[in-house]
Amino acid sequence: MRVCYNFGMNIQLINRTNQPADIFLEDFEAIADNCLRILKLKKDYDLSVSFVRSRTIHVINRDFRGIDRPTDVITFASLDAGEFFTEEEESDLGDIFINIDYARKQAIAYGHSYRREICFLFAHGLLHCLGYDHMTEADEKVMFDLQDRILDPVVSRK
Repeated sequence: MRVCYNFGMNIQLINRTNQPADIFLEDFEAIADNCLRILKLKKDYDLSVSFVRSRTIHVINRDFRGIDRPTDVITFASLDAGEFFTEEEESDLGDIFINIDYARKQAIAYGHSYRREICFLFAHGLLHCLGYDHMTEADEKVMFDLQDRILDPVVSRK
């Protein structure tokens, strides 16, 4: 476990795999910084990020979401979807679980780097923790546009 304090975001990184995870902390810091700046959030926030394998995320998905299959990322936000963090809220944003097995497959399928995919999943989960969702077309456009603005300056699409 490694904790990183940067620009108002305290990121606790938990690696439950045998693959390197700390190599992404600098990127996560930059993504968090961009996110807080773009959304004009000035408070210190706490976030837990766990790197897991497919079998672990499958169990989490089944037990907590009732979906009996693995997925790429699962977020347990402190707020309900549709609620957005304000300066008065608690500082704990929630937990993000990133499936490194899916990240590798998706990077190949989408034609970009593994680094880009891990960072995309982090940015996606971070926005979920801040109240964004993509259940409707309009919400998806807002969230995905924000993801691009937050992520593109940190890691290129190729």
